[in-house]
Amino acid sequence: MKFIVAPEIFEKLPNMYDGVVVAQGIDNRQKYSEIDKMLEKYEQLAQQNFAGVNVKERPEIIPYREAFRQLGINPNKYPCSVEALFKRLSKGKELPHINPLVDLNNAVSLKYTLPMGTHNLDNASTDIMMRLAQPETDEFIPLGKGKDDVEIPDESEVVYAVGNEVRTRRWTWRQSDKGKITPDTTSVFFPIDGFVDVNKDAVDRAVADLSAQLEELFNVKIQSGIVDQAHQSFAWK
Repeated sequence: MKFIVAPEIFEKLPNMYDGVVVAQGIDNRQKYSEIDKMLEKYEQLAQQNFAGVNVKERPEIIPYREAFRQLGINPNKYPCSVEALFKRLSKGKELPHINPLVDLNNAVSLKYTLPMGTHNLDNASTDIMMRLAQPETDEFIPLGKGKDDVEIPDESEVVYAVGNEVRTRRWTWRQSDKGKITPDTTSVFFPIDGFVDVNKDAVDRAVADLSAQLEELFNVKIQSGIVDQAHQSFAWK
């Protein structure tokens, strides 16, 4: 299987730099106290560092807002996931504990101030792609919704997709119910979105950190890599 970023995405964002982590054989039903502590630690730090600030004006967030504009997405109407996350915390709100994989993802995202995704690969039979939407065939079911709530993405909207199943709309704005992580999830794909000229080192550190945590806590082998303009896909077994 591969993660592929379509060439037309790099035409719009030539500096995009995606870290990729894939874990298989996960037991997501157990309780991992280490993850709970990690999430609480970085949640508290984020609440302190972002308290009372205008999140969209922070230097860590501005590059994503600009990238959204380059992709034709209004960041005021459709904020990047990491902006929405820190805006919530800046108001003193807490994050819910969902399950170990999601909580670990959120902890690492908070630690490095990076948008990160979690995609369930258990039922994926084709490659996962970041590409422009194909409204004539693509379908999206919002998180927590069902088949009666199918949305059709807009023409040329940037999406993460497995076949014609849209996993995330407007790049990192909104996740689908199809790709959500559950206690039964055993295979997961984590994309970590950044930029070569802005936060490449942070992406690399997040990839290494997340990989080490997954190997140590879940006792599984990890496959990781990067996707950029020179390497537009990453394959794993």
